[in-house]
Amino acid sequence: MKVKFMFAVVALAAILSSCADNNKTSLFNGKDLNGWVCVVDSASDVPASKVYSVVDGNIRIEGQPFGYMRTYKKYGDYQLHVEWRWIGEGTNSGLFQRVQDGDKVWPTAVECQLKSGLAGDFVMLGGAKIAEVECVGEFPVKERVGGECEKPVGEWNEADIICKGGKITVYINGELQNEATSEYKNGYIALQSEGGPIEFRNIYLTSVE
Repeated sequence: MKVKFMFAVVALAAILSSCADNNKTSLFNGKDLNGWVCVVDSASDVPASKVYSVVDGNIRIEGQPFGYMRTYKKYGDYQLHVEWRWIGEGTNSGLFQRVQDGDKVWPTAVECQLKSGLAGDFVMLGGAKIAEVECVGEFPVKERVGGECEKPVGEWNEADIICKGGKITVYINGELQNEATSEYKNGYIALQSEGGPIEFRNIYLTSVE
C-alpha cells in the first residue's frame, strides 16, 4: 500500500508538472533572439546587433543607444515572468506592457520601471494613459507602493506582471509594487535599452484566470 501510495503521489506530481509546462509560453529560447523585433533610436548609427545579443544564455542589452526589443506577437491576458540583473552598476531599463504599433524610441506603452532604486514604478510612454493618475507631461509616473525590494547589483531580480483586460499588476521579487488600469487590452511586450548594460533570463508567459 505504501509503495502504491508513493507511486500515486509521484504520478500526480508528474501530471501537475506537465500541466504547468503546457501552460507556459517561453519568450526566450536561451540561444538567440528569434521571436523578437529589435529597435534602436533612428538618430543613432549603432546597429541593433551591437545593442541586443545573447551572452552565456542570457539576453544582454547594452543600454545605449536608447530603444527596445519587443515580441513579434501581440498578447492579451497573461502573467509575465522576467528575471534581470545589472552588469557593472545599476542604471536604467524597463519592461514595456501593452506596446502599440509604430516602432519608435518612445512607443505608446505602459512601462514597468526597472531603474535601479525605482523598480515597480509605472511610466506612461508615447501618450499612453492610465485611470489612476492624471497623465500630463511627457512621461507621467505612478509611483510604486511597496518600497525598496531590489537585490544588490549583480544579483538576479524577478518581476511578475499580470495583465488582464486593462488592469496591470506588478510584483518585484514577490512584493506587490503597483497596479493600474490601461486603456489598452493587448499589445507587444518589450525589454528596454536605456542606461547601461543589463541582462535578462527566464522570460515566459502563463495564463491568468
